[in-house]
Amino acid sequence: MKILIADDDPQILRALRITLTARGYSVVTAVDGAGAVNAAVEQHPDLYMIDLGLPGLDGLDVIHALRGWSRAPILVVSGRAGAADKVDALDAGADDYVTKPFSVDELLARIRALSRRVPHADPAPVVQVADLTIDLAARSITRRHEGGTDYIRLTPTEWEVLAVLVHNAGRLVTRQDLLRRIWGSEHITDTGYLRLYVAQLRKKLEPDPRRPRYLLTEAGMGYRFQPDPA
Repeated sequence: MKILIADDDPQILRALRITLTARGYSVVTAVDGAGAVNAAVEQHPDLYMIDLGLPGLDGLDVIHALRGWSRAPILVVSGRAGAADKVDALDAGADDYVTKPFSVDELLARIRALSRRVPHADPAPVVQVADLTIDLAARSITRRHEGGTDYIRLTPTEWEVLAVLVHNAGRLVTRQDLLRRIWGSEHITDTGYLRLYVAQLRKKLEPDPRRPRYLLTEAGMGYRFQPDPA
């Protein structure tokens, strides 16, 4: 099992690398947020251990970037003990939170618990759809044409909707599931949110938004991202 540890404290990195390697884990390390995202794309870890106080991209930014394409468990290991920090991390997509200083036995137990949730494989962070290149990790979309390349800008919420659909490419995602993931359980009946954002995505991504080829509606149920339309 491969674990990516992102922390700017070299002593913690060294201690965790020694401890986890001795117990049979493969360890990849990063000392800042950008390095963590790059290592994630290149190494495809099975589990992430992320400090919130990373230089450059902070831990929350890293979690958001990872959740654009990765289902692997994320364990936050941070010196921030406030309830608000924990809520922010969990809402961003973290699966668990350990406060520094921590017990090694507790940390190992949490890793074992999270490792039972490891999925078989993550989808590729870069998806090619006709003339579109969707980079979920970098949160960038480009469209190629004879005159060159255009960059397509999405809002943060549009990215959240697209990431869930691309992550489940070819499969139906119910309206309730999308609403719960993006806005929370209290909004699972607010389908107007989805119609608005899906319409905006179609305007930006579809060749003809009135006849969508990639972002399909399943009447009465939800939406489906179809990367290879028949």
